[in-house]
Amino acid sequence: MKKIKHIINLLIIMLFIMACSEDQIDGIRIGSINGKVVAEGTNAPLENVKISTNPVTSTVFTDVDGNFVIDNAVVETYAVQAELDGFVTAFESVTVLENTAAAAAFELVTSNANNQSPTSPDLIFPEDLAIEVPLEIEFTWNSLDLDVNDELSYTLELRNGSTNEVEMYEVEQDTFYVANNLQLSTTYFWQVTVNDDINEDVISAVSQFSTITVPNNPFVFIREENGNSVIYSGKEDPEGGAEAELDFDLLKLTNESNNSFRPRSNVAINKIAYLRTVGGSTQLFTMNTDGSNQTQVTSTIPVNGFRLEHVDFCWAQSGSKLYYPSFDKLYQINPDGSGLLQIYQTTDGSFISEVESVAFDNDLILVKTNNSLGYNARLFTVRLSTGTEDAIVVEGLPGAIGGIDITANADEIIYTRDLSGSQNSTYRQFQSRVFIYNVATTTSTQVPTDALIGFNDLDVKYAPNEGGFILTRVSNAINSVPRIFIYQFGIATAETELFTAASMPDWD
Repeated sequence: MKKIKHIINLLIIMLFIMACSEDQIDGIRIGSINGKVVAEGTNAPLENVKISTNPVTSTVFTDVDGNFVIDNAVVETYAVQAELDGFVTAFESVTVLENTAAAAAFELVTSNANNQSPTSPDLIFPEDLAIEVPLEIEFTWNSLDLDVNDELSYTLELRNGSTNEVEMYEVEQDTFYVANNLQLSTTYFWQVTVNDDINEDVISAVSQFSTITVPNNPFVFIREENGNSVIYSGKEDPEGGAEAELDFDLLKLTNESNNSFRPRSNVAINKIAYLRTVGGSTQLFTMNTDGSNQTQVTSTIPVNGFRLEHVDFCWAQSGSKLYYPSFDKLYQINPDGSGLLQIYQTTDGSFISEVESVAFDNDLILVKTNNSLGYNARLFTVRLSTGTEDAIVVEGLPGAIGGIDITANADEIIYTRDLSGSQNSTYRQFQSRVFIYNVATTTSTQVPTDALIGFNDLDVKYAPNEGGFILTRVSNAINSVPRIFIYQFGIATAETELFTAASMPDWD
């Protein structure tokens, strides 16, 4: 009996062992996980990425091609983790099937956790609370970033303290920005924001400065903007030399919404007179040297004549009068618009196109006349008290004559003449050159400027000290862009360019 019980127990144990053996075989069904890891954006393979799973299997690392393999993974659903310094850890869900390679692919995103923000920009120029800052300045600042591979960009915010208007300037990588056309006697506030495309923006402190109160610009001229002429003032770069800056300290005096041209300055009374198109006519205006107090002077008798862009007027009698032409008549008027009076009329009906007064002789004026086509030009002086011609400078020559001026002592007269002698319906000039007429010897001499063949010298005006003159130089090709030069007598390098895309200069 005992023997039978022993046999039965043995059979039970064997059955139990067999059952346990079958359960273990089912539990170790295995497959594998294959995968690849690359960098987001570039798809560059990433080496030495740590690959682990949950539930836990083998921990492996990617090879040089970014590939990895986890063998002998029990059939299961896993969260596969890819981890590498400098990148955001990524997870993928993968289900392993028996005798099958499950696939997992990762695109790791660069981690910003260790990237440092740039320093707050240090505002260098203009210095905080600076005064008498010019109207064109180069803002400069500095910001450091320990992550040398970051590309920094900046935003300069400039606020007008008088109007609260804000200008925003985007600057890529550079730590400077040149701003022009700031307003006179104005306090500005500025601030710079830096961005590295990774961290939050970093903002500088606020700095303030005040611009100059009175412009010291001896030159006035025009530029074409949006189909209209706009008046500017400017000066010569005091540094001088070959590296002198063009278009120095420009101040915009009139708006492009109006057609304002032919500026004539008068330093004695700090006024600028000019012409402006008003309702189809051309009227005489004045303004302060900063562009303020723009006032219409003429009304009943406007400025008129042949091609108004070639018509000129002048200040007279120490700034107490203005002389201006209207066809064959010459008028004087007070700057406030009163005292309108005809002072001269041509005897042959020719148009008066230009007039200049003489500083030391209020009775003498210089006049240029021409016919309705602009030709048959005459240049002569007139005694206002008698209405008689005093000296004939030019007459009887073909072609265009213009750009006149006379010295304070009336001993020399400067003008331009087109040597080509062309007379055409568009009044196009081909070889205009500068001449000086000596009243004592009654002879004209050409000034040896640097004008090349195909270029015109126009709009000449003496320097205040009469040691040189200013002029417009422009190619004779249609729609050419003019430039302004000064010419100094008696020096080897006589010419200096001052302003680009500019014409109709005056110098007082």
